[in-house]
Amino acid sequence: MNGMTRREREVTDINEIKKILDESKVLHLGMVDGDEPYVVPMNYGYTLEDGKLTLWLHGAKRGRKLDVMRANPKVFFEMECGITPFEGEIACKYGITYASLMGRGTAQIIDDEDIETKKSALTHLMKTQTGKHFEFEDKMAAVVCIIRIDASEFTAKHRPSPKK
Repeated sequence: MNGMTRREREVTDINEIKKILDESKVLHLGMVDGDEPYVVPMNYGYTLEDGKLTLWLHGAKRGRKLDVMRANPKVFFEMECGITPFEGEIACKYGITYASLMGRGTAQIIDDEDIETKKSALTHLMKTQTGKHFEFEDKMAAVVCIIRIDASEFTAKHRPSPKK
């Protein structure tokens, strides 16, 4: 990805990156539909092992998002957490604290025949969204579409509250 402009805000500690992934609840998924950008907000789950990030999304088994991914599986994603506005003495000193993660990758639609991967994806999604472990039956996984995003690269950033 192009270089981060505020390197002093970059997050590289894997535990802090996991904290962003755990605390964020909505992922903004960017795609290209022909010659137009297309972005949708989605709940997600993740695995992060040996620096390799995999995101798990779920949704309807048909629709624009899937059509766009089939035509071009390259995606961009962004999520944020810890959003807290702060005031300043002048307008230019107002701002927002946050932590964010963004990156790019390739989306893969998981086939219905791979029911075990679909069930595992739903377990990861619920763990990320609720902090709890859930098991899924085949029939529960069969009614949704699962999208796997293998991140080719990602960066994380944190803007703390200014010192008083």
